[in-house]
Amino acid sequence: MVVKKKTAKVEAVALDEEKLQKLIASLSVDGGEDGVKQIAQTLQSCLELTEPVQQIQLVKKAGSQLEALSEEQSDGALLEACLHTLALVYTSLQAKNPLRRAIASALGSVPAWLQEQTVNCLCTCLSDCLSSADSDKYPHIVDTIAACLDGFPVGERCINKLLPEVLQFLHKGLNEYLHQNSGLAGRHIAQAQLMHSCLAAVKTSMLVVQRSQEAISAALQAEVDQCKVEDTLSSLLSCYIHILTDEEFIQSVQSTAGMAVVLLIRSVMGSGDEVASVVCSLLCGSVQGLDPAPQWLQQRCAGLCASGRPPGVSLYLCHGVLAMLSWKGTLPGPQWEQLLLLVPNTLLDLDVSIKESSTAMVVARVLTLWSGAALDCLQGEGHACPPHLRESLCGGSELQRHLLEHIYSHWEHPLDGVRHQTRSLFHNLLLLHQHTNPSASDPTKDSYITELTQSLLGLEWHMRGKYGSLGCLVDLCGAEYLLNIQPQLPSCLLGLMGDQTLAPYASDLLERLFVSHKAQLASEAGAAGKMEDWMERWHQTWVTPLLQVLCRARLDQTTYILDYFLPKLLRCSPSSLAHMVQALQDTPPCSTGPSGSRGALGALMTCLRAARAQGVVPSSEEGLWGGLVPLPLLQQALINKHDQVRMDALGLVCESHRSTEVLTSQEMGLIRHFLPPNLNSQSPGVRQQTVSLLKKLLCRVKDSTQLLQKRLSQERDQEQRDRDKHTLHLYKEFLRWLCSRLLEVLLPGASFSKCLMSLHLLCLLGQLFTFSTGPDVFALGEVVTSVHAQNVLYCVASNFLEVKQLASSLLRQLPPSAVGLQEPDRMRCVLQAALDLSTSTKPFDSVTAAHLLNLLLHQPDLSQALLHCAQQQGLDFQLPSPPTMASDMLILELNTLAVVQFLLCCLQSEVSRAESSLLQAAASYPLYGRAHCITAVLQHLNTESLTQTEQWRSLVSELIAVCYRMSDVVSPVVQSSSPEGLIPMDTDSETSAGLQRILQEIQPRDTNDFFTSARQLDTHHGDDQTQSQTTHTPSLDTGGESYRVTAQMVLVCCWRSMKEVAMLLGQLCQSLPLHYTNDKAHTRPGLITEEQVEGVGLYFRQQLLQSRHRGAFELAYVGFVRLTDMLCRSGSQSLQQLPARWLSEVLDEVKSSDPSSKLCATRRSAGIPFYIQALLSSEPKSSSCSLLKMTMRELITLAMPSADRNTDSSTVPQVHALNILRALYRDTRLGENIIPFVSDGMQAAVLGFTSPVWAVRNSSTLLFSTLITRIFGVKKGKDEHSKKNRMTGREFFTRFPALYPFLLNQLEEAAATVESDSGQVKLHPSLFLLLLVLSRLYPSPMDGSSSPLGLAPFMSFIIRCSHSAVYRTREMAARALVPFVLVTQVPSTVQSLLQELPTEPGPRIQHNHIHGTLLQVLFLLRSYQTDSHRPLPAGNGIAGALSQRMWLASRQNSCVVTRGAFLDVLVCLCGLKISLLEESEVGELRQQALSVLMASELVISEPSSTTLGPGSTQYLLSLARVALSAGVEIPELWRSRQLTSQLLQCLLQCPQYEVRELVLEGVLRKLQEEEEEKDNEKRRPQWLDETTLSNLTTLALHETHPQCLAKVLQVLCVLISSGELLWRDDGKTLSQEEVLLHLFTLAQNSVHSVELHCAALTLVSQLVVQLVNSDPKGASAMSCLAQWGALVCSCCSEEQPVEVKLMAAKVLVNCTDTLLTSPHLPLGLSTTVSLWGSLFTLLQDEDQDVRDSASDFISNVPAPLNMTGVSVCPPVAMDSGMGLLCRLFELWGQVPAGSLALTEWLLGDEEGSDEAVADEASSLDEEDFLFEKGDLNLWAEPVQWVKLLHGNLSSLILTFKQTQCSGTTSQDQAKLQALLTQAQAKALSSQKALDSLPVLPQFSCTVEHARLTLRHQRATLALDVLERLR
Repeated sequence: MVVKKKTAKVEAVALDEEKLQKLIASLSVDGGEDGVKQIAQTLQSCLELTEPVQQIQLVKKAGSQLEALSEEQSDGALLEACLHTLALVYTSLQAKNPLRRAIASALGSVPAWLQEQTVNCLCTCLSDCLSSADSDKYPHIVDTIAACLDGFPVGERCINKLLPEVLQFLHKGLNEYLHQNSGLAGRHIAQAQLMHSCLAAVKTSMLVVQRSQEAISAALQAEVDQCKVEDTLSSLLSCYIHILTDEEFIQSVQSTAGMAVVLLIRSVMGSGDEVASVVCSLLCGSVQGLDPAPQWLQQRCAGLCASGRPPGVSLYLCHGVLAMLSWKGTLPGPQWEQLLLLVPNTLLDLDVSIKESSTAMVVARVLTLWSGAALDCLQGEGHACPPHLRESLCGGSELQRHLLEHIYSHWEHPLDGVRHQTRSLFHNLLLLHQHTNPSASDPTKDSYITELTQSLLGLEWHMRGKYGSLGCLVDLCGAEYLLNIQPQLPSCLLGLMGDQTLAPYASDLLERLFVSHKAQLASEAGAAGKMEDWMERWHQTWVTPLLQVLCRARLDQTTYILDYFLPKLLRCSPSSLAHMVQALQDTPPCSTGPSGSRGALGALMTCLRAARAQGVVPSSEEGLWGGLVPLPLLQQALINKHDQVRMDALGLVCESHRSTEVLTSQEMGLIRHFLPPNLNSQSPGVRQQTVSLLKKLLCRVKDSTQLLQKRLSQERDQEQRDRDKHTLHLYKEFLRWLCSRLLEVLLPGASFSKCLMSLHLLCLLGQLFTFSTGPDVFALGEVVTSVHAQNVLYCVASNFLEVKQLASSLLRQLPPSAVGLQEPDRMRCVLQAALDLSTSTKPFDSVTAAHLLNLLLHQPDLSQALLHCAQQQGLDFQLPSPPTMASDMLILELNTLAVVQFLLCCLQSEVSRAESSLLQAAASYPLYGRAHCITAVLQHLNTESLTQTEQWRSLVSELIAVCYRMSDVVSPVVQSSSPEGLIPMDTDSETSAGLQRILQEIQPRDTNDFFTSARQLDTHHGDDQTQSQTTHTPSLDTGGESYRVTAQMVLVCCWRSMKEVAMLLGQLCQSLPLHYTNDKAHTRPGLITEEQVEGVGLYFRQQLLQSRHRGAFELAYVGFVRLTDMLCRSGSQSLQQLPARWLSEVLDEVKSSDPSSKLCATRRSAGIPFYIQALLSSEPKSSSCSLLKMTMRELITLAMPSADRNTDSSTVPQVHALNILRALYRDTRLGENIIPFVSDGMQAAVLGFTSPVWAVRNSSTLLFSTLITRIFGVKKGKDEHSKKNRMTGREFFTRFPALYPFLLNQLEEAAATVESDSGQVKLHPSLFLLLLVLSRLYPSPMDGSSSPLGLAPFMSFIIRCSHSAVYRTREMAARALVPFVLVTQVPSTVQSLLQELPTEPGPRIQHNHIHGTLLQVLFLLRSYQTDSHRPLPAGNGIAGALSQRMWLASRQNSCVVTRGAFLDVLVCLCGLKISLLEESEVGELRQQALSVLMASELVISEPSSTTLGPGSTQYLLSLARVALSAGVEIPELWRSRQLTSQLLQCLLQCPQYEVRELVLEGVLRKLQEEEEEKDNEKRRPQWLDETTLSNLTTLALHETHPQCLAKVLQVLCVLISSGELLWRDDGKTLSQEEVLLHLFTLAQNSVHSVELHCAALTLVSQLVVQLVNSDPKGASAMSCLAQWGALVCSCCSEEQPVEVKLMAAKVLVNCTDTLLTSPHLPLGLSTTVSLWGSLFTLLQDEDQDVRDSASDFISNVPAPLNMTGVSVCPPVAMDSGMGLLCRLFELWGQVPAGSLALTEWLLGDEEGSDEAVADEASSLDEEDFLFEKGDLNLWAEPVQWVKLLHGNLSSLILTFKQTQCSGTTSQDQAKLQALLTQAQAKALSSQKALDSLPVLPQFSCTVEHARLTLRHQRATLALDVLERLR
């Protein structure tokens, strides 16, 4: 979409009447033809007009007349009048008015002889303005001055002439603004306007000074005016300085003032060395260098050098220095050099002291500016760079190092602006280095660049800053340079494309690389004259890895490749597409890649789709995309199992480069093929993509239709005309098919996803083509029948809000004749249904009611229907009759008014009744439904253009009054101290009186069943004594109707009512125009008064500060946010200041914590945080955020613990403060403005942990976790220690410098308490928090050792913490140490830690110390492994140190915990293929470890060793890890192949189940790896000898621990798949049948453990398949096969866990060819049919993975029966499976029996008899729960399933009758008769039940109606089938 630039608004001349008449009179002349008179007449007619565009034309005409004027023609006075007119109009016009431009052009084109006079005229007018203006006119005059200097020479001369006056005026204006600013606190809009004016004044004053440079210099030299000009400039400077130092001003104004100061100094002092000296001293804040300046300048500047100035001053001055001084070419002197180097140092000092993100943004921008200025200095022509400057700027210098440190700590900054500037700075630094070292043009020879590249590549890829920096290196050195260093770069970057956060960065870098690489290769080939093979090299590097990833990676990992990378690649090299298609089509189609990947077919679709969207593929008018793809392949892709493959194929069909490209019949056919199976998609992402792609297709249809129609009207060629007509006819057919197809699926009982998708697409059709019924080209309205429209209307009753909304908006687009709401009876029915639903006790019904009412609002006769309803209800309700010819707008307004009045009337009477009995209200007419409907109806009203204002005003007052009454009725419940149970604990007399009244009605008993069972109530109270003694209250007859109510009902009624009151009040305040009087005493008429708004605010305040029920205050918050939004935008001065007033009041109340305070003191402070959050988030982001700053300062003071505040009265404010802070840190709307307060909040949270009061500690915990998320980001995965939510230490302490000393001191304090020598456990309260924060930091490999915020001081304390007596603390300390040790320092740190360990056992050994040290060594080594990818440097001494301390792993060490830890360190070093140590060292360590292992308790079992004490299990697990590594994982490296069998035997027989489980996991992992490697050849691995196998089978028969047993069975599953297995049980061999029976029993009895159940059943199934394969005939004789079938079927039912269903699907898929489709029917007919039934159940399961898994059976169907062959989506699999089953019945010769079995499916097996139905109906009444559970499965569509069954059955019976002459058996006949009886009974009972439902049951009892309709349909279709069978 092309957005036009905004055009300036042309306005007519606006002068007051008197002036205008004077001007016209001064121009009046009689007759005359000479030039001046013509001009006067032109101007006179110009002033008399009011049409601005004509005025501009006349001014232009006057301008050309002026230009042609000669000196002889002039008539002095008249000419003067003309010029005066133009000048006066010019100075009176508003800014940016094109008319002003026209006058400037006219005045500028006067002949030379007239110029002086023109200037004088303009001067006079301007001078008048300057002298006589009041402060309201200041902005206008400032703007006029700026306009005079904007390309208008006459204006510029005029300003120069009036210079002293202009400067004085600007000073006066600025002074006025500074004065006004102090009085505007809290009035954000006025403040924002003032800031805008102030900015304009500063900018204009700068412009004047810049343009009048010579005049100023002359005036300062002159004797006469010198003093006057000096004074004016001095005053201006003082204004600038005031702005600079006053933090109330917003940044843009301060920044401009900084530039203005520097500009002024330059204007006064010229551009010699002295200027630089003065500016230097300003930056440094020292007075010494000011001497060269004049006295007055010195005095003013001295004020800027004061010690207490805000840090921002030097920042804005730096900006001024760079922007206002010229840095091009040679520098004027040494002071300039000094200044150039001073700027970055000043900025870098600011880096640590600033906290606001916006200021960080300015620092980053100014640093980039500086780097640009430095480059300008170096690039100047013909001069040498001073050597000192060159040294300072070249790579490796001190300054460059500091700048790089700044880059590394900001390249991950949360603001993308800062990240972007950082990248630019890095780029410029590289260029600076290049310019200072012109000799080093080859990057490979430049040590600085090489080092930088290596360190950047060494960084981890999750650091986003790395990508941009590498991109800069590519720009500078070319891609070849990086590819030579790291050839794996392309595939490495492609691997990162699966991560959403990194994909944009990775794709950006990839693009730079491949574009640069292509250019390099092309130029090299061009130079060498070989043009052919360079492209092949490029493809090898970039395209081949891409295709591998596309074919083999998981789909979710490749989404972003399609979004970000492929389009860029194809844009760079369009010709590569042919290469891709060729490469992918050469791949055999069956090679699908690993499961979950898209395979070659999917990859092909992806590439073609991207290419087509880029316009690389030819259009489809010449055969499908230039014949690149065969049609069947596309059809396959459109119904593929994988969502993404289907989406790519659809994208290929729908997306095109040209929006007018005509659709071919093939493309339309493909959409028809795609749509039916894809409408019911459960994934929201897929639905969204489908809709958006089909939208593109429909837009193409629309655009190409317009093109075709245009062509038809112009085309002469008959053949072309016929073709176009035919295309239009095809379009019409296609769109009508689409429309009817989508409407047909909206049956009752259609799934939510299908309804959603159909409605979305129908709404699109409505928007693009409209459902017109007239002579339109497509006339889609003709397709819509009234049945269709009714079904759409019933969709409004759906439980899903989105479906309701779409159905409502679609109904407004459908032809009214089809919808039929204008028929009076129909309208009354729907209106009555809506009114009934609005009093329903089911909360969702009120939403339906609101949608129905909104549909009716547009009907002209609604008021009649309303009156009819009122008469029926006996309401006294009058309506004025609407005018006969009313407009749509008026009808809508009157209808809305009538509906709201009617609802209000009902609500008022209901509130009155609720006031007398809340219980009756909760059970019969909960109030919230009516209020919700009122809010919803008002939302659609345009409140700015209402006509019935008086009626509306009185209505608003009544609405507000009824809201307050509703609130009063329900608030006692919501504000009670225990709203969920209504147990009165409030001592407050007001609320408790209200509560007592309600409780008197409810009469709770002292049993818990009060809350669960419904209670029948009696309101004729006898005396209370008897009431409380009886155990059952008799149900009461209130007017013949007894009602039941539960505590849940009362509570829901109350808090929903509170919610609706909040929404309604919020809606009224936000949308209705306000009635107020502004500053100038003008009254603005509106519908809601200031007093009413303030009253609503106070109401919200009371709700938020006193409610206890979370629902109530959260919802009051939503309404209150609406109100606060409206307050700051309202024109009323008193309302604008309310938020500030309320805020200070509530903070005072929090501070005082007076016992009489009504503030709700719960553990999370209930609604108080919400109240403060709403008030603060209404403050505009761009303002100075004074409220936020004030609030945060107060709260942090309160939250910090203090010595004198440990009384109860002081902890309450502290708890409130901590809770409020938490809410504010979490509030995303406060965004980056909250960051400056993070470090204070962190200190409060950590210190809060030391409080003795539980409530304070609790709130501190919550605050702490919020801050961790705020600082490190939302957790992006399950891994608690993932690198993604971490930060380099430097970045952390640069952003939160105050935390450095704080954390250090706290850690020192905590570390002092952990020494465990005494054996006493002392746990410092905040130690855990400190370690948690510190473990989230890590060192940047770029950290310099000299960094002032280095992490080194923390290390010694963390190491000391590892001596703690608390295990968890030692572990946390070990984790926290890792980040503080640089990768390069790991070896030396590990070595020094090991040296601390004792070399031999001794009496004074502290095992806590040993364990803590070993943990730190272990974590350091593990992190080194993952980060560095290279072995430890030689000579590290680690292996030696470990060898000397090997006793720690042996039995000499009595502590098993430290033994285990030592073994873990050994596994870390010896257990990997690629070790961290050198070969010889590892070999030695492995031998020592082996000897320890062979002498350990694991191998040599002794009776005493069973009591090893605490930690023994972990120790044995560590031993087992050593044994696994030596025996299974890498025995060849341990030289222990011969020990494998012995070790496995010991491990498998170990008494500890944890050890057995670990070993079995290891064996399973190894087997699976080997299976993947050897692919298809099936043979058993060498290392599993007979003994081990026998051990495994024995274990399978005798293991008692479920997890271990499951693992054994999984191992055996893998082994069985590679050949037969001999089952031994301690030497005895078992037969197949014995094994089967044993495992079968196990599977049946293991339902309690999902893992075991799945493993057992999978193994049994594999054995069954093997058995049937080896002996198909004998297998059927086995009894357990039928039981096996039943067990598998039971695993497929809806309520089973997903894992079980997935396993069942896998089992069924694997036995498809052997059992399900075998011609021999090995399991017999009934078992086989029931297994097929289970397969269909799984294909309709709610879980997508289960459905996908089950749909794989298609690819296992043997060839003659298989039609599709590839994996398809579940709906297609279900269709094909059904057809397949019918063919199998024919093949087996079992058509009659099969048909009866399918008829049973068709009938469904819910209930067998009428009694069940009757029971169900009665039970429905009893258990009428408030929140009913609907169907569990939202995806399955029984309606469609029944249709599918019926269709297939009909065709099966038909073919059977045609081919078969013999009848059915007697057994079949009997079954047929029984089914017939059952179906007839079902049809009758369901019809009867349907007839007994109320009118429009679709709305009042939706679920019941859908259920009965389905039953009836099943029964009728079954009867139809059975009749045919007879």
